[in-house]
Amino acid sequence: MTGLSRYAGVMENLMNSAEEQQPSSPQANSWSNQQDSVSSKNQNPKSVGGFVLVHAGAGYHSESKAKEYKHVCKRACQRAVDRLKAGAFAVEAVAAALVELEDSPFTNAGMGSNLNLSGEIECDASIMDGKSLHYGAVGAISGIKNPVLVANRLLNEAQKGKLSAGRIPPCFLVGQGAHDWAVTHGIPPCPSEKMATKFSLSAYKRNKRKMELAEKMDTGHNQTKKRRQSSENENGSGCLDTVGAIVVDQEGNVAAAVSSGGLAMKHPGRVGQAAHYGCGCWAENACNMNPYSTAVSTSGCGEHLIRTMLARECSAAMQSEDAHQALLEAMQHKFISSPFLASEDRVLGGVIVLRCCRCVEAQPSQDIQGALVEFLWSHTTESMCVGYMSAQDSKAKSASLVIPLLWPYLVLKYHEQSLLQVLHHWGYQYQSAYLLNVLCVLGFVGECEHTSSPFTPVPT
Repeated sequence: MTGLSRYAGVMENLMNSAEEQQPSSPQANSWSNQQDSVSSKNQNPKSVGGFVLVHAGAGYHSESKAKEYKHVCKRACQRAVDRLKAGAFAVEAVAAALVELEDSPFTNAGMGSNLNLSGEIECDASIMDGKSLHYGAVGAISGIKNPVLVANRLLNEAQKGKLSAGRIPPCFLVGQGAHDWAVTHGIPPCPSEKMATKFSLSAYKRNKRKMELAEKMDTGHNQTKKRRQSSENENGSGCLDTVGAIVVDQEGNVAAAVSSGGLAMKHPGRVGQAAHYGCGCWAENACNMNPYSTAVSTSGCGEHLIRTMLARECSAAMQSEDAHQALLEAMQHKFISSPFLASEDRVLGGVIVLRCCRCVEAQPSQDIQGALVEFLWSHTTESMCVGYMSAQDSKAKSASLVIPLLWPYLVLKYHEQSLLQVLHHWGYQYQSAYLLNVLCVLGFVGECEHTSSPFTPVPT
């Protein structure tokens, strides 16, 4: 138990150092966090378990709004954990987290979503339950404040079985049909003008002016290419901030969800990866063929993520023994260097991944059970903001990772001894890492008392 608990302590210290940016002693903090974790578990041996990881998108997050992104991630985590503590399953908790993310005016989902060419808001969302493997999604839906609720209702209705006359219930609806279905199933409509915020309206006006100026320029090949590059430099990847969440509940069930307002100035009717099966999110409980339960949520350029089905690819990769290396290879070979994206100058995307397995007790006990959760995230965009929380934590934590342009694919691989050395060497600027891998040990029912498991890291 000591070794695994120490990782939980290091994880807490790692994230706190990123949030506070204060160079304190990592060894002291790690030991303190470890002790607090163990003592709190001993005081509540029957506490409810579960874990949630959320993201506010992979793209560009301005420093002026960084605090808001972190706050909304924390609120989303708390919302999901509250549902878990109330006895909800993972799929209900993940939907609750997405509602909080959609309600924020700072995220590109639900309220405050990007406007399309016509000045309208059209949203995409999907959700997947790892236990039943059912999936629900909506695309290009307007006039609904929380698209994820429609996706979740589609999932729930599909689980009830066939409709009258043996008809197959829908799992994916788009446009006006999706809106009408939502209203008939008790989800209240919301006028599109009320969903636009001052941020999204000002961005629309600014982008519209840029388009009008661009249309007056020469349409020659070189000039077109120059305009495209200029637009990319000016806009960065700020319009790619899809939101998402992944959850594991007390029973080990996993669920994933994603929601997006889509690309800024997109063509009306365009549907991004947030609604596509295997592209926006993926969740799958462990089974005979898969030893690990996995959940994935993606963000980035929808067209890139659709053509590579990144969510499902990352989930499949997580069945390897070394999760860190598996995700790295999946991002490199299935996304960055994918033959399906060979014509793209820049491949933009991000992913959060969770996998878990039950700990194998040396002396099985009905009172002591545990699950080991490993979570990772990776992105090729300038930044990505995430938040996480377990049902045993008193508050959620968040981190905003920024990739330096000179090291877009840098990887730092952490293990017990080298982690503290790396933090010291880099002066706590670990957010430079391309992929951050953190091990978190959760006692789902009582306390996990194992010293080894399939996830136990070894020095490399």
